[in-house]
Amino acid sequence: MNLLAPWRPASTIWDEMNQFRQEMDQVFGRWGATAPTRPALAVSYPAMNLWEDDETVYVEAELPGIKLEDLEITVLGEDQLSVKGSRAACQPAQADWYRQERPCGNFERTIALPTSVVANKVEARLDQGVLSIKLPISPAAKPTKITVKAE
Repeated sequence: MNLLAPWRPASTIWDEMNQFRQEMDQVFGRWGATAPTRPALAVSYPAMNLWEDDETVYVEAELPGIKLEDLEITVLGEDQLSVKGSRAACQPAQADWYRQERPCGNFERTIALPTSVVANKVEARLDQGVLSIKLPISPAAKPTKITVKAE
């Protein structure tokens, strides 16, 4: 009796599972019950980009429809950034919702920064729904070049 199954690449198994899911969606879709759509990768809100150069850490966040007065940015300690805000709920009068994918209500996202920053020199700008933050790197966190002397 052979208990070993033949080897198949994992991608083949996943392809078969995705095909099965699509077929099941088609079957249940005929009766009006569709499977909820899921994003391929769960992303925290708001989506952020983070990078640095020799002098500054930069953060960008997409915040369409957010008013400046509904936004709060805080540096926690020396190496964390918190972005809090609120987006008013869209409540059209006498409407039937079919899909609501844009988040509304309160949100908060805290991210770790790659290095220590000078909190009192942070600059933030909200322009056409994009929040841009410049965080100067702390002098203590910058590398110090050591001169080597020969005897």
